[in-house]
Amino acid sequence: MALYVISGGPGAGKTTLLTALRQVGFAGADEVSRQLIQEQTALGSHCLPWLDLASFADLALTRMIAQYEAAHSERNITFFDRGIPDIIAYLTVAGLPVPLAYYEAAAAHPYASPVLLAPPWSAIYVNDPERWQTFAEAQALYHALKSTYQQLGFSVLDLPKTSVSERVKFVQSIVAT
Repeated sequence: MALYVISGGPGAGKTTLLTALRQVGFAGADEVSRQLIQEQTALGSHCLPWLDLASFADLALTRMIAQYEAAHSERNITFFDRGIPDIIAYLTVAGLPVPLAYYEAAAAHPYASPVLLAPPWSAIYVNDPERWQTFAEAQALYHALKSTYQQLGFSVLDLPKTSVSERVKFVQSIVAT
C-alpha cells in the first residue's frame, strides 16, 4: 500500500489527473478543501478560507486525517488531491502561525515519496466558485507547497505540462518503480 499526494497550486490539473488515475484503476481521495468550501458555503458559514483561514484549516485537518486513515486501512495505492502538508503551506503563505498540531499530524500520517507537484500552467488555469485565487497567487502557492514538502523531508517531482493521458503514463511509471 502506498499513499501518494498530488499537490500544486490551484488550477494546475490535479483533480483532472486524479479522475484519470481512477479510470485506470487507482484509488483516489478527493480534495477536502473543495468539499469543505461547498459545504460551508451551503451552510452560510464564515468558515471559508478567504474569511477565516485558521478555522477552515482546522476543519480541513480533521477531514484530511479521517480521509488518510480510511485510505490507509484499504491497503491500495491511493492518490490524494492534496495532503496534510498543503495546509501548512497555505497558512504560511497567508502569514498565519502554523500550530504544532499540523506538523504532528503530517508526521503521524506519512505519504509516499515522491510528492507529485502540478506546476502553475496558465493555459489550463480557470477560476470557479471554489478557486478564487489569481494565477499569480497560484504560482506563489506552488512555490510554498514545494518548499513545505521539501522541508518536511519529501522528495518532490513536478508533473509534466502535457496531456492528461501522458500525465497518467508519467505517474504510472513513478509508482511502478
